[in-house]
Amino acid sequence: MRLVFAGTPEVAVPALDALLASDRHEVVAVVTRPDAPAGRGRRLVASPVAQRAEEAGIEVLKPVKPRDEDFLARLREIAPDCCPVVAYGALLPKVALDIPARGWVNLHFSLLPAWRGAAPVQHAVLAGDEMTGASTFLIEQGLDSGPVYGVLTEQVRPTDTSGDLLTRLAFAGAGLLAATMDGIEDGTLRPVPQPAEGVSLAPKIEVEDARIDWAAPALRVDRVVRGCAPAPGAWTVLRGERLKVKSVRLVTDRTDLAPGEIAATKNAVFAGTGSHAVELLWVQPQGKKPMAGADWARGVRIAAGERFEA
Repeated sequence: MRLVFAGTPEVAVPALDALLASDRHEVVAVVTRPDAPAGRGRRLVASPVAQRAEEAGIEVLKPVKPRDEDFLARLREIAPDCCPVVAYGALLPKVALDIPARGWVNLHFSLLPAWRGAAPVQHAVLAGDEMTGASTFLIEQGLDSGPVYGVLTEQVRPTDTSGDLLTRLAFAGAGLLAATMDGIEDGTLRPVPQPAEGVSLAPKIEVEDARIDWAAPALRVDRVVRGCAPAPGAWTVLRGERLKVKSVRLVTDRTDLAPGEIAATKNAVFAGTGSHAVELLWVQPQGKKPMAGADWARGVRIAAGERFEA
């Protein structure tokens, strides 16, 4: 099939690579989000997918909105058979969905109908799911509601951050998307409607969602830290300044600290929760680089009974 691949961030690159390596299909163009400011200089930088496509010598389309007439006209000229999608980042209007003969097929990082939305991996970690996966489905107007072509499963490990899990799913899912293209092309795959039961939503995680509630049980604190890593990053407040909490360890035998209360020893720093304590392994003070929790505690000289702000 003639394919136009749609995707934007680094997590979409493995799938693009898998399709470029296919001897059954030709990626004739890529659709991605416009160049965005990045770095200290805030200069415009092409998306990871755009950079990879340019390396491969493929045409790159960067519509501000996928309903732009110039973009739609060019897509019609290219006349793709199918448009595989991974984390493109914009809603596709019906006029765009109707152009490829075999539709737009999305690789979504959950076992649909669970975790429909922008942040399925983060919500799987936050919810404490033991198993997640990836699904390929035919895009329709609803939110991740289209019929499913294929799935794979992936165990959520006890120490997984969202970044860890998403990386594994990106590579495993690349193979699933390539196999889905093969099955659509040779007619061996038919999309199956999603069940009405088991639907859950995974909206984008905002910065305020990543604030640690120290009155919550330690297990919840750990899930927030892992689920919000690497972005937007779990955080708390001490002495009016924000502190990012990069990683923690559950300390089940220490229950003497009140929620948010901090206790520092020579080699470790602990914080109380609604159940037992957690050890702050890595933190990042405002405007500084990440550092070991014990080093941070020595530098700020934690007073006895001092607490993070509620």
